[in-house]
Amino acid sequence: MQRAGLLTICIGSAFFLAACNSGGGLSDRETEEALKDVNVIDETNLNEVMLSAADPNEAVSYFERTIAQNPNRIDLRRGLAKSLVRAKKPTAAALAWKTVVGMPGATNEDRVDYADALIRSNEWDEAENQLDVIPPTYETFKRYRLEAMVADSNKEWKKADSFYEVAIGLTTTPSGTLNNWGFSKLTRGDYEGAEKLFAEALTYDSSMFTAKNNLVLARAAQRKYDMPVVPMTQIERAQLIHTAALSAIKQGDVNTGKALLAEAIDTHPQYFDAAVRSLEALENGTG
Repeated sequence: MQRAGLLTICIGSAFFLAACNSGGGLSDRETEEALKDVNVIDETNLNEVMLSAADPNEAVSYFERTIAQNPNRIDLRRGLAKSLVRAKKPTAAALAWKTVVGMPGATNEDRVDYADALIRSNEWDEAENQLDVIPPTYETFKRYRLEAMVADSNKEWKKADSFYEVAIGLTTTPSGTLNNWGFSKLTRGDYEGAEKLFAEALTYDSSMFTAKNNLVLARAAQRKYDMPVVPMTQIERAQLIHTAALSAIKQGDVNTGKALLAEAIDTHPQYFDAAVRSLEALENGTG
């Protein structure tokens, strides 16, 4: 109802303005132009809805249909590329973004989004090429987050650390990036540095279970098997103890691992099948 009301107001305004300009009635051309302006307003609203609220696959179909009628509209091409990312079709999204960056009116933001789609489709070298084209004066959180990921993939650790640090300074919600940075440190063997970053990520988002699990992994790698002091549900606690148990066993601390598995089973409010199977395997000598 609200959309219909808004459209009625827009149509009324368009006709009123055209009438004032002509001093009376509307010519056919003026009427067509007035309705065209209204259609653009309404279509813009629809595009935004399709990008945010619609099912991603429905959005892809919508933009494909609309592009068939307006192939030179860069905003529609962007909408298709973004919808393909949302629909978890990274290869097709990368191709769509490639079209966008080759069109008049393409921006640095478009190229960053193209690099993002390339990373999602595991085309790291081309993603790096696209980021290199962007001038250094274009500084955004997403640009530096992707730069850090590319540097990580190349094992350029100092460069990765520098990019992660810049990215975190450009956002008010750095939990995910801190978690990624921590995982980077974890893979390098810098367990203490990883532990600090996972703990910091949880100060921004205490519900992020991935960061909690990674924090336990970083601590366990240092043979610190006690649970960190972070908010967690009873089920999460049992799962994290299970993670610590498996890490202990992997490092040769088998007795500690057995004790932790038993604790995980006792902690879980329901039947903890994974922990039970791990403990039985150890006790039977098949683990």
